[in-house]
This record gives sequence, C-alpha cells and structure tokens, in this order.
Amino acid sequence: MIQPNGRDIAFGTSRNTNMIINTYCPNYVLFDLETTGLSSEKDAIIEISALKVSGGKVIGEFSTLVNPGMHIPYMASSINGITDDIVQDAPDIEQALTDFIAFIGNSVLVGHNLKNFDLKFIQRDCMDLFGKTLSNDYVDTLILSRRYLPDLSSHSLEALAYHYGISYEGAHRALADCHITKQVYDSLAKEIENPSDAAKNVKVCPRCGNILKRRNGKFGEFWGCASYPDCKYTRDVDVSEQ
Repeated sequence: MIQPNGRDIAFGTSRNTNMIINTYCPNYVLFDLETTGLSSEKDAIIEISALKVSGGKVIGEFSTLVNPGMHIPYMASSINGITDDIVQDAPDIEQALTDFIAFIGNSVLVGHNLKNFDLKFIQRDCMDLFGKTLSNDYVDTLILSRRYLPDLSSHSLEALAYHYGISYEGAHRALADCHITKQVYDSLAKEIENPSDAAKNVKVCPRCGNILKRRNGKFGEFWGCASYPDCKYTRDVDVSEQ
C-alpha cells in the first residue's frame, strides 16, 4: 500500500511479477485500454474500461476517458473516435489510474493481448507515478486462443468474435471491447474444458505459460517461446517430434 498525494492504493499481492493463468477463472476483472498509439514507450492511455465479474456474471463496470496531456494523432482517433476535444475535461492518468487500481483490487486480470499491450502501458504508468507495478495474476485470451484454437488463421479479437458469432458492434472503444472479450473468454472456457486433438498437441512454455513455436536455428530445429524476447525459454525438438 502506498499513498500518492494522500490516496491509498493497493498494489495486489506482495509479489512484483504477474503470473499467467491458462484456465478459466469465474471471478476476475476484465479490462481494456484505448491509447494514442501502439508504443508503450512513447504513447499514452486515453481510455480505461473494466468489468468486474463474479461467478461468471458482470457485477460492476468501470470506465473513464483520460486526458493524455498530448495531441491524439489522427490515426488513433480514426480507429477509436476519441479526439482532443473529447478528453479535454477528462481526468489525468494519475487520477484515472488511482481509480482503476481501487476498482481491480487483488483480482485476477483478464484481457485480449494483455501481456504484450495493455499491461505494458499500465505497468509503465504505475512505475512512473507510484514507483511500483501491479502484481495481479492475469489471463490473456490471445494466448488462450492460440493454445486452444491453433487452427485459426487469426487470433485477433475481431476474428474470435466472428468465429464464435459474437457481435463486434462498437468495437475499438474500451468498454465495448471489454464486453466482447468477456463473451470470447466465456466461449474459450468450453475449449479449455474439452480441448480438441489439435489443442492437446500444442506445446506450452513452462516458464511463462505462452505457447512454444517450432523454430530453425544455427544447430537445427528447436522449440522457442512465443513471448520472446520477454521470455527466452527454448528446448530441443525430441526425436519423437521430428
């Protein structure tokens, strides 16, 4: 617990790392961001939305625009419809993040492409503002879909919505994306419970929980983690796999 500007903020557990969960959790907070661009190094958050779920049912919503203190590029606005005028009177990232952290508490976090996108923005801003990162465990539906639906040509949220017959209306605003992702996660729960033969053959990284991909290297084929370079786990291809 730390107190930026006199406000108490709980930062999950005492661990300083996020552990991935590759199962279905009935109790969680699902969240999504809209940003000024794709770079977690130079772009800024302009919207945070979240759903609190208990027993698989939505019991609460959180949503706020964020004034990024910078111009929102046309390319971002053309996708999410959020412009400089819209965020002019919105809270800054410190206030928005303070409220968001209070909403999520110690909950497991769920999102699509959470590991490589949303969490990177959140963790960067938590460190910059509060000197500490969230340690909530998380579920990434992108990783789950790659593991349990390996035959799909695309694992984007739009592709998964189409695959499951879920409406994609209103997408690219954070709260709408949260509701779409929840339906995708509910559908993936059935894949997790009864995996296909193809899913049973997917190799999983023992370090980070992402899938392993078969790659060619200087000394021949090997299995490498899809999270590379964040995770550098590798192992040789067994004779039985050749």
